[in-house]
Amino acid sequence: MEITKLFFITYFAAFLGVLPPGLVNMSVAKTCVHRGMRNGVLVAIGASIVVLIQAFVAILLARYIFSHPVVRNTLLRTGIVIFGILAVYFFVAAKKNRVKKVKIPKHSGRRSFAKGLFVAVINVLPIPYFCALSAAFNITSVSNNGWLEIGLFTLAAASGTFTALYLYVVGFNRIQHEPRNFAKYSNYFMAALMIVLVILTLIRMLYAKT
Repeated sequence: MEITKLFFITYFAAFLGVLPPGLVNMSVAKTCVHRGMRNGVLVAIGASIVVLIQAFVAILLARYIFSHPVVRNTLLRTGIVIFGILAVYFFVAAKKNRVKKVKIPKHSGRRSFAKGLFVAVINVLPIPYFCALSAAFNITSVSNNGWLEIGLFTLAAASGTFTALYLYVVGFNRIQHEPRNFAKYSNYFMAALMIVLVILTLIRMLYAKT
């Protein structure tokens, strides 16, 4: 894959992964309600910085994985399981059509940035998520080309995360009036995305054997 394609794949993967309601994005939304948009943006920035580090760790793991075929094949199989479980989870969540209340840590307005760091740190799913994506899309160029490319991809992950979180900042007034529909359709979309990733990973495994 070309470097530009990989950049946008990482960007949109991070963007789509943050869209369904969860701890981080609901922290941003609740902060907007109680502390204003400025503090909501600070929470989003703090969370995005943590994702930057998490994506960096994931890409370093990908470097090791792609240099060891046995580990790579194991990750591909693990990725199928992870994406499959997530597909079922999002589908069931959409069927229930129920908005889950997420407990948000309480901080003063001055601590909004630290709040974003905290809620993102305890959300460790982006690391295996980006590793599995690396295997699914065969992102060997990220592992082999050097620090500039690695920096670009970690920036793409953080940028995609921030874009999705910022949508929560500017659009929460509408989302809070239609939480069920938003949760339902975002979960359906994520279930479909996970199925696509399962198919891509299976193709990748079959291609690796030929």
